[in-house]
Amino acid sequence: MTSNSSLSNMRRLVEQLKLEASVERIKVSQAAAELQQYCLQNAGKDALLVGVPTGSNPFREPRSCAVV
Repeated sequence: MTSNSSLSNMRRLVEQLKLEASVERIKVSQAAAELQQYCLQNAGKDALLVGVPTGSNPFREPRSCAVV
């Protein structure tokens, strides 16, 4: 029974390694350049960089009324 499960585990491992070996890879410098380009292209849409208009901010504190 143990050799059967061991063989099954090894087959799964081989399939996983084949899958990982077939993944297309790119150089880190290329990935970094593409990421930097993406960030620069989308900087105008980033709420952390440009802020959120006050009227459309769903996370703003609700206003409270006080009767004096």
